[in-house]
Amino acid sequence: MTLTQVSAVLFDLDGTLADTAPDLVNALNLSLQDHGIQSQSETQLRSAASHGSMALVNAAIPDADEALRLAVQQGLLNHYQQVNGDHCQLFEGIASMLDWFDAVKLPYGVITNKPARFTRPLLKKLKLEQRLSVMISGDSTRFAKPHTAPMLLAAQQVQCLPQHILYLGDAERDLIAANAAGMLGGVALWGYLSESDKPDTWPHHAQFATPTRLHQALMNNVRRN
Repeated sequence: MTLTQVSAVLFDLDGTLADTAPDLVNALNLSLQDHGIQSQSETQLRSAASHGSMALVNAAIPDADEALRLAVQQGLLNHYQQVNGDHCQLFEGIASMLDWFDAVKLPYGVITNKPARFTRPLLKKLKLEQRLSVMISGDSTRFAKPHTAPMLLAAQQVQCLPQHILYLGDAERDLIAANAAGMLGGVALWGYLSESDKPDTWPHHAQFATPTRLHQALMNNVRRN
């Protein structure tokens, strides 16, 4: 399987398609303030942004008891509903790549573990909702990544065999899910990887340092009719 056989490109959302960390950390800090806890810097928490709300809470207050962490998590989710998309933007190079996808009629979409109540409003703010061929959220199927269920549902909706789909993600679960579903896996090295992440050990077809590198690779290899 090579990039020349790619018929659709799918993305993880947080840390791959869009830089959502500013809004997520803002929501966390608003919740921390509600509980009389000092705010944390985005730099310190950025690498946790791909791993869900509790990962952010654990990174901010690792020594807190479970009750407090759960309360801060609920506050984060409540605040995030208000600030979702306020400061989020596509990573540099993504917009021009999506324009090229549109021009060559290459289907693209999103598979994220983010719940639909956050995914859809965010993609609408990014003006992508009507452009995506498929949009799978964390609650679109019974299981989330690394399970194959969301991957296979996306393949069905985009009307493409899994082996002809390139899936980009910045977390190990993304690549595990893509591999298990029979998709090509691409590591988004521009995402929220931490120092402890070892992407070389994740199942993958390729690693891309930037969206521009990904775009170039696809332009050089994908053949459209």
